[in-house]
Amino acid sequence: MKLNKYIFATLITSTTLFLGSCSDFLDRSPQGQFTEDDNPNALVNGKIYNVYTMMRNYNVTAGPPAFAIHCFRSEDSEKGSTASDGADQAAMYDDFQYNTSNGLIKAYWSQNYAVIYQCNDVIETIEKGNLTEENDLRNKGEALFFRAYCYFELLQAYGDLIITRTPLDIDSPEMQKARNPRTEVADFIIDDLKEAAKLLPVDKAISSSDEGRLSCEAALAFLSRVALYEGTWEKFHNGGQNTERTKDLLNTAAQAAHDVMAGGAFELFAPQELGTEAYKYLFILENEKSNPASINKTGNKEYIFTRRHDPVINSIGFNITQGRLGNALYVTRKMANMYLQSNGLPINPQTWNYTKVDDEYKNRDNRMNNQLMVPGQTYWGTNGGRIDWSGNAAEIANASHRNFMPQTGTGYFPHKWCSERDGVPTGMEAYDFPIIRYAEVLLNYAEAVFERDGQISDEDLAISLNLTRKRINPEMPDLTNDFVTANNLDMRTEIRRERTIEFFDENFRIDDLKRWKTAEDEMPMNLTGVKWKGTDFENRWPDASFKEKDGEGCIIHEKGRRSYSRMISCRA
Repeated sequence: MKLNKYIFATLITSTTLFLGSCSDFLDRSPQGQFTEDDNPNALVNGKIYNVYTMMRNYNVTAGPPAFAIHCFRSEDSEKGSTASDGADQAAMYDDFQYNTSNGLIKAYWSQNYAVIYQCNDVIETIEKGNLTEENDLRNKGEALFFRAYCYFELLQAYGDLIITRTPLDIDSPEMQKARNPRTEVADFIIDDLKEAAKLLPVDKAISSSDEGRLSCEAALAFLSRVALYEGTWEKFHNGGQNTERTKDLLNTAAQAAHDVMAGGAFELFAPQELGTEAYKYLFILENEKSNPASINKTGNKEYIFTRRHDPVINSIGFNITQGRLGNALYVTRKMANMYLQSNGLPINPQTWNYTKVDDEYKNRDNRMNNQLMVPGQTYWGTNGGRIDWSGNAAEIANASHRNFMPQTGTGYFPHKWCSERDGVPTGMEAYDFPIIRYAEVLLNYAEAVFERDGQISDEDLAISLNLTRKRINPEMPDLTNDFVTANNLDMRTEIRRERTIEFFDENFRIDDLKRWKTAEDEMPMNLTGVKWKGTDFENRWPDASFKEKDGEGCIIHEKGRRSYSRMISCRA
């Protein structure tokens, strides 16, 4: 069963769940998709393969998020401008009304249940046919994983859901019944993932011909995500009354993450040849021509489960590099201020004085430069890429952005997910999208342990958070209990900071804010940009003089934001 080849072929013709035309997929009869062979094994294989093509993809980073209805809108225009407090996608949301009559809200419900239908169909076929071969049980494990995956997508968006274990069309009478409470839904998801982990092979046992298929570790890693989400939800919502359930969920998250860590199949991507730019090249790794160390995808042991791409038969398919490199996707000052100094201490925005446009990028966590475009520096893209990675005059002359200088938006621009490979036609980038990566497992473990116990040992920090913190910051001090005490820091704040920085632009932030119950405070804050007044930006960006500034002299990009009272529980 060559999953990699099949996925690449079917992606050319399949309508994906989270990108492209939703209606085409929903208009098809799920029962009629795989009737070319009456063999139950062939039918099961085909249906499972089809589900693989429906997982999240780059649309959650380079366009409106898969579920951008987190119920926030501008006070004045009632138009949503962002899916997080850390970035603004400019005009991308101009016609996106955040209200329950919006068709995208209803479509998201239907799309996920359409996949759940197929998963239930696979499980029912296997169980009714008494299919017990190794691959049949593996297919069942995959179906259980994907069913849990879709239910978790829905849980984060809607809360209470209709649990169904049989294949039901979205308009079936049973799908109009009262919803099961979120606690039951969460337990249902967790049970599916635990069973899936038992049925799926460990990563090291997956053959090269099946490369890309789900592993036991993928189920455990996703279990850690789900249990952490629901455990912290229980802790910070409704007064945290059910302490026993909270502790049980957080223990499940910590144990699942630890099991993946102990398995030894995965590690952070940190080739010595890439030094302090390893984080940057992780996200644009295609082939030997995509980075200065000539590393290809086989050198990446961090990605646990991905949406796979190929430059010939399955490229990303839309303008991800040119659409964001110095383009209309803006980062907020709030995000920029989250990056630590190189000494491991946070900055104080009120006393963080600087005058040059690139001053605030100096002596900071190297992920800041790996993720954001520094004014005055050179950047390469698909329409002006690297020649030989030498940085010589010819290569600089070929760059798409020489002496980059912000002139719009907040003044902060990302370059994560932007290829430097020269001559790539628009939309033909082919790096894999990380649905689950090992860095998440490490940070899930650290947070789950801390929230479960109210503390975390230096030993546990050493095997988890400090690995991501120091991946490209080898000289930065470890986060330890003594370091926190000596510098009057807060351990929870630093754990959350690390998560926010590590997963910048990977569509975690809004759901993190929701589960921490801080969204109602964080999201209505003004979106601000660079410090303009009193800095060289006054000369380098004179057109921003008309923009409103705050008390620190920072550009106010958007204000008057507010959240709906039901922001945590949108209804289909």
